[in-house]
Amino acid sequence: MASASANGAHVLVASNRGPVSYALDESGELTARRGGGGLVSGLSAIGPEAGAVWVCSALGDGDREAVRRGVGEPGVRMLDIDAATHADAYNGIANSVLWFVHHMLYQTPLEPVFDAGFRRQWASYEAYNRAFAEALAEEAARGAAVLVQDYHLVLVPRMLRELRPDLRIGHFSHTPWAPPEYFRMLPDDIAAQVLRGILGADRAAFLTQRWADAFTDCCQAVLGGPGIPSGTRIGVHGLGADADFLRRRAHEADVDERMGSLREQIGTAPDGSPRRSIVRVDRTELSKNIVRGLLAYEQLLEDRPSWRERVVHVALAYPSRQDLKVYRDYMDEVQRVASAINSRYGTADWTPVVLHLKDDFARSLAAYRLGDVALVNPIRDGMNLVAKEVPVVSDEGCVLVLSREAGAYEELGEDAVVVNPYDIGGTARALHEGLSMARGERAERTKRLAAAATALPPTQWFLAQLRALDD
Repeated sequence: MASASANGAHVLVASNRGPVSYALDESGELTARRGGGGLVSGLSAIGPEAGAVWVCSALGDGDREAVRRGVGEPGVRMLDIDAATHADAYNGIANSVLWFVHHMLYQTPLEPVFDAGFRRQWASYEAYNRAFAEALAEEAARGAAVLVQDYHLVLVPRMLRELRPDLRIGHFSHTPWAPPEYFRMLPDDIAAQVLRGILGADRAAFLTQRWADAFTDCCQAVLGGPGIPSGTRIGVHGLGADADFLRRRAHEADVDERMGSLREQIGTAPDGSPRRSIVRVDRTELSKNIVRGLLAYEQLLEDRPSWRERVVHVALAYPSRQDLKVYRDYMDEVQRVASAINSRYGTADWTPVVLHLKDDFARSLAAYRLGDVALVNPIRDGMNLVAKEVPVVSDEGCVLVLSREAGAYEELGEDAVVVNPYDIGGTARALHEGLSMARGERAERTKRLAAAATALPPTQWFLAQLRALDD
């Protein structure tokens, strides 16, 4: 059992990706790049006197070199976990098994296959989680609060509890949680280990009540009895958009420049009026459902020819997990379908789909500001912050077409046009409804959506978890 450090941290965060990453140039120089997000702003809000430490993993060669040289940021402990172990844990298990289970992405006639190779990768996942648990045990002061983040680290709470029973431990799931009948695709011992890992925490928290209930159902189905032991509380914290940051950032010069460029690509209708726009901003993540979104847009053009040459679908589809073949294939399919729509319907003066594949935050904000309709149609999503960010920065009001399978539906469904993400015809009709909505109603809905979307901004979301551990 690890002993408490007399000078240890009183607040700790653990996540796969940390608040800083390092790049190594050809001359051997290291440059640091700092990230943002709810955890970063939350930790900054508690102030330096809290003595906070963030434990994260080295993700690339630059990070590993920084650890080996002793280069680092105050309050950040980066773990140089063996690269092969990390690859098995991160790509083999976290992104190819746990992510697929919770987002229900498997093509079940062929996958998953839980064979000897899976067991080898699971051993790496255990080792990866153990490295985090040991680092947290070393860094924490007696009675410290530890917030463990996400599906990469589900085994950490139990491991840490065994090392340091004095700590207050929370685990937060940023993904959906699978219903029992899908979760039980995992081998029985692994399913139980995942649940018991999280139940090592004093508090297990989720983005929505739906995902919290699914976790409870899985505990009862897999572990039997009451499912949730009396020592673990369940909580819900619906992460909101950071309105102040978004509104400020959305009106900087580079965003205005991107808006001019997008408006040029959208162009004007044959009668000289500005064309309408349907925007989407996503990573090319399998769960985001970009291909069906494109097919719904194609159905709109087919069913309602009056929209031809009068609307453009601006699809910002940024690369995701390109080291996995299934993601590279998906990116190829997005491009193929977009090209097919442009070939079939496009004219000399009208490109029906404007597709951008290079990640560009300023362009994303520009699309948020000018969109008439935002299409957010994931197969399944823990929350989906795009759905919350669009109404916050929209210039003239934007209709939100929202999948009922996004966590954001719980808060935004009343003022969105809601769709079944698998229903191409239904989504096409929703796009038509959005494009046809009166300007006044569109603006009123956007105002209500923005209020709901910012109810728990990132700093408050983080502090709420911390306070709940104190209760």
